[in-house]
Amino acid sequence: MTAHAPVVLDVAGLALNADDRRRLRHPLTGGLILFARNWQDRRQLTELTAEAKSLRPDLLICVDHEGGRVQRFRSDGFTVLPPMRALGELWMRDAMRATDAATAIGYVLGAELRACGVDLSFTPVLDLDHGGSTVIGDRAFHRDARVVAVLAKSLMHGLLRAGMANCGKHFPGHGHVAADSHVDIPIDRRSLKALRADDAAPYGWLSMSLASVMPAHVVYAKVDARPAGFSSRWLQEILRGRLCFDGAIFSDDLSMAGARRLDGRELSYTDAATAALQAGCDMVLLCNQSVDGGAAVDQLLDGLVAAQSQGRWSASEVSEIRRQALLPSSPPLAWDELMRSGVYRHALDRLV
Repeated sequence: MTAHAPVVLDVAGLALNADDRRRLRHPLTGGLILFARNWQDRRQLTELTAEAKSLRPDLLICVDHEGGRVQRFRSDGFTVLPPMRALGELWMRDAMRATDAATAIGYVLGAELRACGVDLSFTPVLDLDHGGSTVIGDRAFHRDARVVAVLAKSLMHGLLRAGMANCGKHFPGHGHVAADSHVDIPIDRRSLKALRADDAAPYGWLSMSLASVMPAHVVYAKVDARPAGFSSRWLQEILRGRLCFDGAIFSDDLSMAGARRLDGRELSYTDAATAALQAGCDMVLLCNQSVDGGAAVDQLLDGLVAAQSQGRWSASEVSEIRRQALLPSSPPLAWDELMRSGVYRHALDRLV
């Protein structure tokens, strides 16, 4: 059976230290997520990703790189990309031009990251712009779910041309609630019918295009008392069952406040990860816990080993196949070669 490596973790600095190397070699580690603190310049980033891959060739190296305020690498040649709302605004003036610009953004985003050894960006945001969410805000394409789906599909086509998979987030929709799940537990009191007709609609329309999905740390009180990322009803019954999604499901960051208050109690990282895996997540993220020595990361890895031996979660061959399907299937263009590429230069000309 294929070993299931469900943990996506981070590293503290610009280069790997001995603890980072030990954690990346751990059999339950399947991914590495990078942040702005891991960035100095392209050479340093490329060396960091290359060393990580030398330790684990099938490691999935990820980043939150959407454009706008969520873009980790913004200098030394990286194109500063617009927020997705700019595409929605362009749509209102020229819909077909907006779809072309979205594909251009997807290609530039994916090709630049891949040239530096990054495999996956957690994009596109499929949340709707209801106007009240500060954490989503201009990260959303538009208020209209149909516009969001078309622009997201166009952006994903650009990612695909660059050889990069995609991740739609935050299922079934984070844009309607004002609270920030980094520090609170947002509650959305709409019915399942209302959610499926509006915020969750892009996930059904994009069922053949989405490679992975990240659920929201939001409680949809009329559907389940648990946040979506810990709810088998949302992940198994609705996302996989009714919406026919068969790609990878990532938990959102388990260090967020919305991730660890479950069933009226505060959970450890291990208990939160186990709950997410039991609910139907294939991968669990623990972010920003390596910066003070990484004790929490070690506790999670050791805790999941113990939880597995106790039967609290089971390794899944299907989950591991889904994880590996997100790895690029072809080598990237090197940076200098990318800069000379006609496709890349054309894409730059078509940006918003």
